[in-house]
Order: sequence, then structure tokens, then C-alpha cells
Amino acid sequence: MFERTSGVLMHITSLPSPYGIGTMGADARAFVDFLRDAGQRYWQVLPLGRTGFGASPYQCFSAAAGNPLLIDLDTLVEDGLLTPEEAREADPKGSPDQVDFDVIEDLRFPVLRKAFARVTPELQKKIDAYAEQEKSWLPDFTLFMSLREEKYDCAALWDWPDSDVLHRKPKALAAAREALKDEIAFRTFLQYEFHVQWHALRKYANQNGVQIIGDIPIYVSPDSSDVWANPEFFKLKSDFSPKKVAGVPPDYFSETGQLWGNPVYDWAALEKDGYKWWIWRMAQNMELYHVVRLDHFRGFESFWEVDAGEETAVKGKWQKGPGMKFFKAIEKALGEIPIIAEDLGIITDDVRRLLDESGFPGMRVMIFGFNSWEDNCHLPHNYVPNSIVYTSTHDSQTICEQIMDLCSPADADFARDYIRWNGHEPLAWAAIKTLFFSPASIAMTQMQDVLNLGADARMNKPATIGGQNWRWRMRRDGMNHELSSFLRGVTVTSRRYKPYQPPVEPAEETEEPTAETSEEA
Repeated sequence: MFERTSGVLMHITSLPSPYGIGTMGADARAFVDFLRDAGQRYWQVLPLGRTGFGASPYQCFSAAAGNPLLIDLDTLVEDGLLTPEEAREADPKGSPDQVDFDVIEDLRFPVLRKAFARVTPELQKKIDAYAEQEKSWLPDFTLFMSLREEKYDCAALWDWPDSDVLHRKPKALAAAREALKDEIAFRTFLQYEFHVQWHALRKYANQNGVQIIGDIPIYVSPDSSDVWANPEFFKLKSDFSPKKVAGVPPDYFSETGQLWGNPVYDWAALEKDGYKWWIWRMAQNMELYHVVRLDHFRGFESFWEVDAGEETAVKGKWQKGPGMKFFKAIEKALGEIPIIAEDLGIITDDVRRLLDESGFPGMRVMIFGFNSWEDNCHLPHNYVPNSIVYTSTHDSQTICEQIMDLCSPADADFARDYIRWNGHEPLAWAAIKTLFFSPASIAMTQMQDVLNLGADARMNKPATIGGQNWRWRMRRDGMNHELSSFLRGVTVTSRRYKPYQPPVEPAEETEEPTAETSEEA
């Protein structure tokens, strides 16, 4: 399914912009231009959802909703919904290298409300058409967020004081919708604007030969509209709090494992329903991305289940996942879709068999191979063609941090020798070249590695909350000709560059189809 190609991992929030956080505006299009000039086929982003505590894109209030903080304010100015002066009110005037999510949220939402106040009757018709198109999830999400943030003072779902609302009694929901209709309308507007701007960016990327890889977390947040609207598919207590939570057991990296806190699925209930919720979720993501990376693939074979209330993941148990029947159900409903399996962690023979049967490419991460005492699967000479490989990832240290700060002297010497670093070029560039010349179908590098950055540029440290996690940003001068020339050169030489004819984008469902947009090329 995948050609020999390459790409760059870079989350939207990490883009430069005048508003303290990356958006779907001019700088996102400039990054597409950079990737095009660099000869890259793929731009990988992290989940795009509305984040909650800790600003993690892997803990969102909805599996379908977009993050309003990614809405580009300059585009709203161009559309006549804001003045330039109003847009500048959202400028936090902080560090260009870090996202301050709390400050940005406090500044951004009052400005977005000003834009909402200028919605015209013509625009409202488009919003209404979008709402009708997304009626499978949007009414639940907008009501959930309105209740949570405007009525219940941001209380978690299981702390909501109104039992009838919590348990979705029809009369209680109808009353809540009426009382909160203005808030619901505002949040519907935000999702519409996100939808329009994202699809414009997706189309621009497509026209420039760049496809977008998006991440699907296997689990959803416990405090989410997904849990509230579909409690039967999760292992919950009567108050909608998790009864069983997900994580991973102790391993080489953590003697207590990782306790994620997400509610685990009731796979029996999902199977009885024909996996309809997951089919819907996959379909939603294929509207956003060209390719999806399925996070924690091993959880579909077996998952680590821990009693809620445990302080660590030590006292958990392996439980069987849905296996291949799940993926067959997805394919039957949606056809063959391009999926990448994140198969890192504790991988058993059963997981390997599931990966082989699925045909999905698995993952390898170069820095995990820098052990001078063993020949492991993360070293590029061991890669198989049907795989997607990374110099480093959003959950790991960068190349420079690993070799210069974390490796033992022996491992650091081995790493430098392995990547054939001559001391005259950036250290990470030597690693990128080594990766790109591997037999793997898709070679990916973090933008931080392209920039040859160290520990200060790490995106996330798993099993930690707050601090620098998810905050890194690139300065605008990082998208320069020297870097694009380097990437293009190694991409061409490693035979990863492919002249690309972008497929025709499907027409928006709210528009009349045309002959050119009625089907994929």
C-alpha cells in the first residue's frame, strides 16, 4: 500500500504564529511549502481534538471535535468576523519557543466570541448544514461542553450534580439544550470554523503533493462526550467514572508501569453492536487525514487493565482484545484504508501474528537501537520494507539529547559510529541520512531532529503531566532553504522522492458535487 517515501512529524501547535500557538493559517501553509520543497510526501500531526487537563492531545473531550485553539484568527479577519485589532487581543506576548495553554485559552475564547457575534444569516445557513452533516456526534459534544464549562464549573463527568442529565434522561436533556442554546450555538460555530479551516489546509497540502498522517489514540478520555453519550461501550461505575482503566505494565523504562487512567472498552458490547462506534470513529478520522496511525496497536490483541483507584499500573491484568475480527469489520464497512500500526512496547508473538495478518506496517524508532551491547530491531539495518520508521518521536528524546546527554559513553560512541557522523555536519542530520537509506517503506523524522535540537525541544515525556510537555514551538526561520535542501537531497539520493499526483479531494457534503470532485482519482 505504501511507496518508498518520507515525511516529517510536526504538530500544529508547534508551528510559529503571532498568537502564541500554531494554527491552521498562513504558517501551516508555509510548512506545507517547506515540505514540498524538501521533497517530502507526508506531514504527520498529533490528534487535533479539544484538549483538557495537561494539554495532552491524547486526552481530549471528544474523539471527533477539533481544537478551537487551532482556529486561525487572521483567517477570521479575512472573513470579516474579526478586526485586526481584535485578533491582536489574543496575542499572549510570551515566549516564541513555548505554548502557554492556560494563558492562550483565557485570551482566545473572548476573541472567538466576538467573531461568533458577527455570524450573518448566510453564514448561519452554512453552519446549520454542517451541523446536520455531523449530527451523529456534534449535538452531544456541544451540550457536553456547555454543561461542563458553563453550568458545572468544569467538573468532571462523574461529579456532575444532576443525575438526570448525567444519565441522559430525555426531559432533562431537552431542558438543558434550551437553557444553554446560546452556548451550544457558539460551540457549533467553533466546530464549523475548525472544519472549514482544516479542510482548506488539507486541500492545500494535497495540491502540493503532501499527505497528512493523523494519530488515533486507542482510548478516549474518561471525561469526554464519548463516554457520556456511549457509556455502554466502556467499563464504568454507576456514576460514569471508570471502573477499569488502561495502562501498560512495568518494563525496562518504568518499574511501576504507566497508568493512563482512560476507561477500557467493553469489547463484548462493541462486538455485539457490530463495532459501529469504532467504524464511525475511523470514518471521521479518514475525513481528516489521508493516512491514520493507530496508537497502541498491541491493545487490540491484549490490553493491560487496572482497577480504578490504583496508584500505579503494577496490579493490572492482561485481557484479550478484539483481534482480527475488529479490523475485518472496519474493512467491510469502510473498505481498505491506509493504517499504520504503532506496535511499540511489550510485543508478544500473538501481537506479531495480528500485525502480520492485518498487513499494516509497524513502527521502529532509531534512538531505541543505540545500545552497543545488542543488535536490536530498532537499528536501521534490521528494518523490514513494510514498516514506518522514525529518528525519534513526540514521546521520546530527540536524536541529539539521546546521544549527547543520555547514552553511556560506550553507547554514544556506538551511535556516532553507526550513523557515520563526521563531526562536520549537524549530528541529527547524520542520523536522518542513515534512517532514510534503510529498507523501510516510510522514513519519518521529527522537525526537532531536522533542526538538530536537544532536550529543550522534547515534545512529551510519557507518564508525566505538565512541565514542558506539548509546549515546544518552532521559530519561523526554522523553515529555511538550507534545511529543505538537505532533506530534499537525502530524499532524492535514498530513492524516496516520488513525483506525486495528488488525488482529487472529495466534495464537501454541504456543497453540490461536481464531475471533478465526485470520486477519488
